[in-house]
Amino acid sequence: MLISMPVFAEDEEVKGEAADTGEEIFLETQLNFIEPSQENPEDEDIIQLPHEKTLAEKLKEVYNIEIERTDVAIPLSNEITTMHFERGPLKSFHPWVAFQSHGRYEFNESDDDDFLYKIGVINVNLDGVLKSGEEDFRIMLNPTPQSQRPFMQNFIQDAYIATNRIPHHRIILGNTRPAVGYEGSQSPYTLPFINRSQISRNFGTVRKFGLRVVGNYDFIDYDLGALSSDTFFSSFFPGVEFDGWVNFKPLAKTDGKYGKLVTGGGITAGKRHSDFFVAGAYAGYEYKKFTTRFEWAHSNGSNGLTGLTTNKAAGFYTTVAYKITPKVQVLFRYDEFDPNTDIAHNKSREYTTGINYFIKGQAVKVILNYIFCQNQHRPDSHKILVGTQFLL
Repeated sequence: MLISMPVFAEDEEVKGEAADTGEEIFLETQLNFIEPSQENPEDEDIIQLPHEKTLAEKLKEVYNIEIERTDVAIPLSNEITTMHFERGPLKSFHPWVAFQSHGRYEFNESDDDDFLYKIGVINVNLDGVLKSGEEDFRIMLNPTPQSQRPFMQNFIQDAYIATNRIPHHRIILGNTRPAVGYEGSQSPYTLPFINRSQISRNFGTVRKFGLRVVGNYDFIDYDLGALSSDTFFSSFFPGVEFDGWVNFKPLAKTDGKYGKLVTGGGITAGKRHSDFFVAGAYAGYEYKKFTTRFEWAHSNGSNGLTGLTTNKAAGFYTTVAYKITPKVQVLFRYDEFDPNTDIAHNKSREYTTGINYFIKGQAVKVILNYIFCQNQHRPDSHKILVGTQFLL
């Protein structure tokens, strides 16, 4: 999803989704034998090799492809750009590109109306699986210019290698998006709104270098990381940070009869010039076409996208969504955040109404958001955001 689209520029990760877990579609070449002809017995010695699809045929298949799932991000280019190797260190290699853009029309009580259009992010993803089939890697590059930080600090997003040799586990070493909150660690390609929630924008959505252990069982999953507290390669190992998140799935064995329930929580703690600590909790429920989410977080200092701060801050959001059709989803979010709880009348509230149109799942989609921003410390504002996403 787009973020800024503040978050767009930071993203990246299709964590837990087909493109990120190293799941690949491996093609097997087989020989098709022609049935012997009654009129020409010599045909029984003829072997026909499988037809190799032309680029035009592959593009036509991509054009006609239908993607029903919207909980994962699957690029359209899997069939065309995935390369498989019989020799060498790689089993497969898949380059693909993510493009997100948005237009924003903002009208405030004290300012003139303003319309802005910008490219949220262009991510170049290089995914590979090593010959063993148990290890994979990703290099994600972001050539989109940024005004917040030098170009090279934002150029390398993901750069990691991972192994899946331990059952139910994935060990990741490198630069990744750690588990700081539920939505804060979510891929921008699957976000329900253009902007992340305020707690996610302030506490999470950054990448850090270190080691992560990701576990996934029927009733529980977790993401535990020991990382450098540096962000965006701005300094060399200024301190150590622990990011941990655990989810419980009590309805995992009911085959969806009663829906899908996830509850969880986690902490982020470390030191970077000063100590910081963030705690959060989450609850989400899905039943058929209906989805609802709630997440809360409180910090005594934080080290997220907005930078290191010693402020005590708190916030929460709640989202309700409904799929009118498999391709059309309507949703609403209430989002509240206090960036400094020691200061009175400092909260920001956002009321967001949205429509998502999934043309081809998350690979091609259009988003429309209306946001009413109610602030205790500055004038209220209204925004209309229109976003597009292409995963190619």
